[in-house]
Order: sequence, then C-alpha cells, then structure tokens
Amino acid sequence: MSSGLNLSQHEAVNYTQGPCLVIAGAGSGKTRVITYKIVRLIQSGLAPEKIAAITFTNKAATEMMSRTKQLLGQKGQRVMVSTFHSLGVRILRQEGHILGLKKNFSVLDSDDVLSLIKDASGSTDLAGARRTQWAISALKNNGLNAQQAAACAQNDAEREVATIMAHYQDRLSAYQSVDFDDLLGLPLMLFKNNADVRSRWQEQIGHLLVDEYQDTNVTQYELLKYLVGYPERQDARFTAVGDDDQSIYGWRGATLDNLKKLPIEFPQLKVIKLEQNYRSTSAILRAANRVIESNPKLYPKTLFSELGEGEPVRVVQAQNEEHEAERMVARVQSLRAGALVAQGSTGPLEWRDFAVLYRANHQSRILEQALRKAQIPYKVSGGQSFFDRAEIKDLCAWLRLMVNNEDDPAFLRAITTPKRGIGHQTLQQLSSFSSQYKLSLYGALFSHSLEAALSSKAVAGLKEFGRLVNDLEYKARHIEGQEGAAQFFKDWLEDIGYEKFLLEHEDHEKQAVARWGHVQDFCAWVASRCGGVSESSGAGTLTSERKNLFEVIQTISILSTLSEGEKDQNVLTLSTLHAAKGLEWPHVILVGVSEGLLPFQSESESKQDIDPDILAARLQEERRLMYVGITRAQRSLCVSWSQARKKGRESVAVKPSRFIAEMALEAEKTQEDPRQRLKALRAEFANRIALEQTTPP
Repeated sequence: MSSGLNLSQHEAVNYTQGPCLVIAGAGSGKTRVITYKIVRLIQSGLAPEKIAAITFTNKAATEMMSRTKQLLGQKGQRVMVSTFHSLGVRILRQEGHILGLKKNFSVLDSDDVLSLIKDASGSTDLAGARRTQWAISALKNNGLNAQQAAACAQNDAEREVATIMAHYQDRLSAYQSVDFDDLLGLPLMLFKNNADVRSRWQEQIGHLLVDEYQDTNVTQYELLKYLVGYPERQDARFTAVGDDDQSIYGWRGATLDNLKKLPIEFPQLKVIKLEQNYRSTSAILRAANRVIESNPKLYPKTLFSELGEGEPVRVVQAQNEEHEAERMVARVQSLRAGALVAQGSTGPLEWRDFAVLYRANHQSRILEQALRKAQIPYKVSGGQSFFDRAEIKDLCAWLRLMVNNEDDPAFLRAITTPKRGIGHQTLQQLSSFSSQYKLSLYGALFSHSLEAALSSKAVAGLKEFGRLVNDLEYKARHIEGQEGAAQFFKDWLEDIGYEKFLLEHEDHEKQAVARWGHVQDFCAWVASRCGGVSESSGAGTLTSERKNLFEVIQTISILSTLSEGEKDQNVLTLSTLHAAKGLEWPHVILVGVSEGLLPFQSESESKQDIDPDILAARLQEERRLMYVGITRAQRSLCVSWSQARKKGRESVAVKPSRFIAEMALEAEKTQEDPRQRLKALRAEFANRIALEQTTPP
C-alpha cells in the first residue's frame, strides 16, 4: 500500500500513535498522504466509521472520498469525509434538540441572512446591512454571542452591531434556522456545556484528519480540540495537514495562531515536513522559495523537485493594462506555437493548459476583452456559484420549506415563485396574523382562526399551497434511490409549472432554455445523491448506498458548488489567486504584479496611520499569496506588470511589485518580449514547411 511514497510521506502515513502535524509544501502530495493514512488506520484495526476526514470545500471532500473508495472499495463509503460545515450539520441534526432546534432546521444562505439583518435593524440600507452581516460573522467566528459582543463593545458602532445581532438571533430561533457560522458555533457551544454530548462524539471519532489546517479559524480549532478529547487526552489521535506558507485567508478569520498553539497544547505532537514537490520544475520552486523566505517561519522548509531545471521564470513589462493584456495573449500564442514547432510535437498545447492569475476580480475585464479579440476560449474561475442562480434559489426555497415548515424566508419565496394568485396584501395580512398568534407563516395556514382574518378566496389559495407542500413532504419522506427521486422532481416541476414560468419571465427564449437546463442539472444532481446506483471501480462494482430523499434534501442548503463538467472544457482559465488555491496548470501567467495590487493596498490604507504590526501581517499574507500563485505552475511561469494603471479617468505611474525583486531572477536573463518570440517561432515554422515542400520524397 505504501509503494510510491517518499520517506517523509511514508512516515506521515504510518505515524498513528498520537497527535501529528504534517507540514505539506505546495504540490507535495498531501491528499495522497491523507487517503493512504485512512487505509493505514483501517489496516491497524480502526473501524472506518471511527475515522473522520475534514476539509474546507465540497470539491476537496468529494475528491478525498473518491480516492478513499478507490483504495478501500465498499469500506471507503463508511469513512466520514466532509467539510467542517457538513460535520456541524451532522452534529446539530443529532444533538440540536438540546438547544431547542428541531431536527429539520434550515440553513440560511447569504441572501436570506441579509434580509433578516435588514429586518432586525429596521433599515433598508443595503450597504450598511452587508457591513453588519460581516461584523456579526466575524464575532461568531471568534466565538462571541450577542451578549458577549455587547460586553466587549468599545464604541457606539460596535454596540449597535451587538444589538442588531441579538434581534437577528431571535429571528433565527423563531424560524428554526441557523446561518453558516452557527454550523460551527452551535456545536462548539454544545461541546462546551454538555459533557454527555462531548463524550459521545469523542467516542464516535477514533482518529480525526484535518486538511488545509492553516485555514482554520478560532472556532474550528476549539471544535477540533473538543473532538479529540483535549485537555484530558494528551495523546489525542489526530492528523493536521497544512502549510504556514499557504495561509491566505486571514481576511475571513483564518489564523496562523492555530499552528503556533498545536505544539504548546499538545506537547507530544509529532511534526513531519513534506518538502519534495511533484508539480513544478526547479526554476519555478527556486523563485517561490526566494519570495517566501522573507516571511518569518513557523516551520522552516525548502521545496525541491526532481522534475529538472525547466524553463527560467520570465518577467514581462508592459506600458499599461491594455498592453499587458496584449502581451499575455502573445505569451499564450507563442507557447502554443513553440509546442507545434518543437521536434516530435504531436500538436499545439491545449487551451486548458493555461491559467492567467490576478489579485482582484476587477482585473479580469481587460483580460477578457483581449482574449475575445484573439478568439481564445476561456472561463472565469470563482464566478457565480451554481447555487447563486435565481432559479436554483427558487427550488431550494421549496425544498427548505418541505424539511422545515418554520422557515418563513423560504415560505415567502416558494409561495410567490411561480406566482399563484396570492398577492402582497394577502401575505402582509398572513404575516400580521402569524405574529399575533406566534405561529410560523406556514403554521398559520392551518389555524381555524385564519378564515376570520382573511377573505375566503385568500384562505383557499393559501390552504391549497399548504396542501401541496404537505404532499411533497410526504412523498419525499417515502422515496429512496436515484430513480424515484428523479421522478419526484419531474412530477413536482410539472405540477407548479416552473418551465412555463421561466419562459414567461425571460425576454429571450434562449436565456429561459439555459435556466431550465440549470434546473434539470440541479434536480439530476440531487437525485444522484440518493444513491442506489452501481458503478465500476478498481475495487470492482460498487453500489452506492440508497438514501431517503427527505434526508438528502436536508443537506442541500450547505452545498455551495456543483460540478458543471468543467473538466471537459478545453478553455484557458482566468482566476483570482485566492480561487486558484489547490489547483495547478502546466503554464501560468501572473498579471498585475505591481505595488498597490500585489501586494494589495487600498486608498484608505495609504492615507491612514495603521499599526505597523498589522501592516506587517498584511504584507506577509500578500507574500504568501504570491507564493501560492508561483506554485500553481508546473512547467512555465511568466510574471507580468505594467508601468501605468488607470485610476478613474487618470493614468497613474506604477512600480513593479517588491515580490519580483525578491524572486532574484536578474542573473537568469528572464526579461522577454513574447511578441518577438512569437514572430521568431512563426518564421521558424514557415521555414520548416517550406523546407518540407522543397525536399524530394
């Protein structure tokens, strides 16, 4: 099983005696280490059900589960592989009744949370509500409730946030709902205050593996400690895998303090470093190592590769942003032409072999214009989430209402989409009635007193909607497996006339058809999660576990991504550096590598007196972001900057990023003009064709 592992990987896989920290450098094979360690734990006698592997994204969790199933077959399905938030849902479904939560509570998305905060604050100021939303999220991620936030408030603005937070929490309780931050904070509260819950989950998890540990926040670290039995068990069985050099999410609460605390709070911690990189050439890694060495080190390491020296890292200087975009296109074209000219070439490079990475979303517009002009196919990574589409939110509102009749925001969206003759005035009257009798909007539909408060026509329409939701809930509870679930969705969408609704509310039929396609993809995806389908793998034919549709629907709220066949798209990738984390491409171009962009500095920061320690921490995170960008490249890396950048209607002079100097590339003659290289390659290609035509057969 351990064949193909290097010595450090082998050590990490086989150390199971106590707490373990694996410092996994970029491209060092950390996912392989985690999956092989799961196999090793099972071989040593630990039941698969007692192993939990936690990561940060659904995509990473799916990949880890897939690899585990390939290695273990049917046993792999019994390992608990999930995100932190999915684990939180599992804990709350099992234990939430202690906090007054029903088993079928709802998880509100960002838009629903924003609506509740506007309601709680009594304000229609959208920008102000968003600021309050971020502030409340930050408080929750630091383990503070509304009362604690009020006690810690240092000014009127912070006291106002604490007051709104209290009203917001009251509304969440009334709606039997939680937000994403509660999926971590409420389980932590349970573990802190209830010894039985704590011991039950500590018994349930025999070994905990945490991926991307450097991205954990305060709440996640406290949750981890309770799950592994801290402080009672100094020999706690867990494996944390992370890299202090790739910690780039400080702005959303991640803290390197969690890496600092581990060896202090777990003195028996075994630290293992993975420094061999299996992704990039030596030239690329040398640039990465030189940049990151300017940061203070928690766990010093130096990446190395056995993939050869490779092409030198190249720096391209442009006059302005438009010129930089043109040179980016020329770079891509020259590399493709170079591959075609190369001896023994089988054809040009694929478009999917290229990625153009940048610091901020606004930089993509000029790049997109240049790519369209050159007729280069591309996608923008980190764009709109599938679940953020209006049509998917519509369906999710119905599903949320099915599993939690107390979810008033879901009720209001479902009853008005598609419209069913129930107007705003009727809903206002229903809201007043439900408030008076302390009922949810859905619960009010079945009150005997409703007919005295609303017209008979309005009551009839409302009750018909209630019967439809009841019927859907009943069917969902009694359906298992993919085939039955698919038929459920087909019948439901026909009953509510959703396809007709889309066609009537779109100006262009093409857009309506595209949206209906998204609906069908969503329904097929949810149905597939109900299992009962056989598939072939290296371990033979596996039949996925049949699941109840109602239980599957309960998990939908926390899933934020849906694969849309991106692997099959032969397109260049445009992506922010943050969205590129965890990905890799043969050829990478970093654009906009200039002071003010990377490292980023806002106008307000340049005018304010900010604590030097805070500024230093921000610069260190920006340097780690540059390091992440460099280490996405497998075979070639080009770093680009422009001498001028638009600021409003003016053009301002720009300096190259300090990170370019830190790469210390001067001695390697890396300055180039890709347009000249492209011309030379085209000339060489033309000469070769001419030579072939004049050479006798």
